[in-house]
Amino acid sequence: MASTALNMQKPNINHVSLSTDSMLRKRSFGQVTLMKMSELSSPKHPVSASISTKFSKTSPILARCWREVQGLNNWENLLEPLDPLLQQEIIRYGEFVTACYKAFDLNPTSKRFLSCKYGKKRILKEVGLGDSDYEVTKYIYATPDINIPIQNIVSCGRWIGYIAVSSDYEAKRIGRRDIVITSRGTVTNTEWIANLMSSLTPARLDPHNPRPDVKVEAGFLSLYTSDESGSKFGLGSCREQLLSEVSRLLNKYKGEEMSITLAGHSMGSSLALLLAYDIAELGLNRDDSDCQIPITVFSFGGPRVGNSRFKERCEELGLKVLRIVNVNDPITKLPGVFLNENFKGFGGSFEFPWSCSCYAHVGVELAFDFFKMQNLSCVHDLEDYISFLRCPKALGIQREGIDFLNRAKDFILSVQNFNTITWRNAAINMVNLAQTQRTL
Repeated sequence: MASTALNMQKPNINHVSLSTDSMLRKRSFGQVTLMKMSELSSPKHPVSASISTKFSKTSPILARCWREVQGLNNWENLLEPLDPLLQQEIIRYGEFVTACYKAFDLNPTSKRFLSCKYGKKRILKEVGLGDSDYEVTKYIYATPDINIPIQNIVSCGRWIGYIAVSSDYEAKRIGRRDIVITSRGTVTNTEWIANLMSSLTPARLDPHNPRPDVKVEAGFLSLYTSDESGSKFGLGSCREQLLSEVSRLLNKYKGEEMSITLAGHSMGSSLALLLAYDIAELGLNRDDSDCQIPITVFSFGGPRVGNSRFKERCEELGLKVLRIVNVNDPITKLPGVFLNENFKGFGGSFEFPWSCSCYAHVGVELAFDFFKMQNLSCVHDLEDYISFLRCPKALGIQREGIDFLNRAKDFILSVQNFNTITWRNAAINMVNLAQTQRTL
């Protein structure tokens, strides 16, 4: 059984892929053959051979093996086949992220425009998570340091997510007091522009050791660190809000078994990884006896965040990152389409001079393969990610008989009014359309 200490062994980036195809296929982007979804519950792979069979059916399994589920051993033997208990936990944290979308107010006439529709005590109930036994303790806002001439509203902080903590009852069920930080993906125009700022810049989050070789994407860092403190009612930075509340909760539940879980989709997964790195770099997850509180990131459809040194530093700090991706999702290929971890050198024996400027994914990858031609935006949609986890056969790969030119024309016409959500979906659709056309 896993010990209470974090496994600090440097992880390799695993790549396990699950597909709806009836035949096994090789893919150039992965290291492991895509597996049939039928193998998830086949006699060859009994239910959770890696975790569940260690305990009797009547024992509180999650409470006793939560560290493994949270990535203690980098999810070794839990991904191929996908362990049912881990599968349930991925879905559970994914639902916490969907709450950010369901509760985000995009009605320009509303008093809560670009904020949350509900108060902290109501939000989980209003989005269908009333039985989650978590309490939302703080809302989080991000202010991109970007001005767009076409905007007709004043630049201000946008609600991006929340922090919640498990109740006493839930803490007993899952084996620890769990602090959850969730954040949504890109919605507003300024956030899209921030996402396109794909230059690397030193993170410099620890004032005592700035580590100039650790670099992250400039747009994500801007969203994380920019503030409105100069205005009368301005907010502090997203970073200040997050660190202050996490510190408060860690102090409040000091002495208990605890975990810090960050879950995000798209841009939100980037902010989650930056926060995870920040907490660990500052040592906020260390108690008086220098023991580490585990930090786990569940990233849904997330892009690359930093350079290879950022990846290495995250591993040195013991961060556990599980990247849930759709192989047809173009956002997961960005930034660093060309300069990434696959183009650093030759077989590890030689590195190019620009290796420090290469983007690199962090953590272990769990890859799915789903695609619906009648709805191309599904490749990046969080609810489709979760639907695939629940029922893999519900989303198939359907590419035959498509008139690409006419569909592209429809996409262009659909964004003539520059509606934010439509523009977001159309942009994703167009990128994926081009990618799909190349791979057919």
